[in-house]
Amino acid sequence: MSSKSRENEDNFEGQSALKEELNKKIKEQKVVVDELSNLKKNRKVYIQQRNSNIFFLADRSQTLSSSKRELDNMKKELQDL
Repeated sequence: MSSKSRENEDNFEGQSALKEELNKKIKEQKVVVDELSNLKKNRKVYIQQRNSNIFFLADRSQTLSSSKRELDNMKKELQDL
C-alpha cells in the first residue's frame, strides 16, 4: 500500500471519527433544547461557568435561543464535513 493511500485512509478514518463525535454532540444538544423547551415558564435555569463547577442563574428564553443557535451551528458544521 502506498503512503498516499495510507494517508487518505487515515484522513477518512479521522473524518469518520469526527463525524461520529459531532453526531453525539448534536444528539446531546437536541436533548438540551427539548428539555429547555418543555420547562414551565416559572422554572429557574442555571448555566455552568466554563472550566468550573460554578453555576449562575440564567434567563430561560436566552438559554434556549443560545442552545438552538449552538445546535444549528453543529448541524452546519456536520454538513460541511
